Amino acid sequence: MIKVGILSVSDTRKKDTDRSGEVIRRLLAKDRFEVCEYDVVRDEKNQIKKFLIKYADAFKVDLVLTTGGTGIGPRDVTPEATREIIEKEVCGIAELIRAKGYRKAKTAVLSRGVAGVRKGTLIVNLPGSPKGAKESLGFILDILEHSIEMLRGGGH
Repeated sequence: MIKVGILSVSDTRKKDTDRSGEVIRRLLAKDRFEVCEYDVVRDEKNQIKKFLIKYADAFKVDLVLTTGGTGIGPRDVTPEATREIIEKEVCGIAELIRAKGYRKAKTAVLSRGVAGVRKGTLIVNLPGSPKGAKESLGFILDILEHSIEMLRGGGH
């Protein structure tokens, strides 16, 4: 079972109005993924970092999926927060999301989401719109289990 934390980054959404976090939760098969943590935070770099560190270091989830704050707007800081706390960047995941996303919407290339590892936890930034989060997670869903297995010490 893969333990998952979902962090929704938004200045306007609350847990009861966060459709993107709910879309992510529904896409994760209940027999393979267990959502252990779920929070909504404002677009504040220190708040985002605090929750990413807590999920990885204290709660030791296997996977953190963030949604929101990946665009080019003045308040979009999720990639910067993520980069500051990860130990290894996994560029291929973000590249795959953008490349496949471009086929559906040209504006997908404006997403600056990153993916990386902190203390055995894979962290992946997804777009903030429900549609963007759903499509992006769909692009990488089939590689997440293998990624977590590798982080746990399994082979290629």
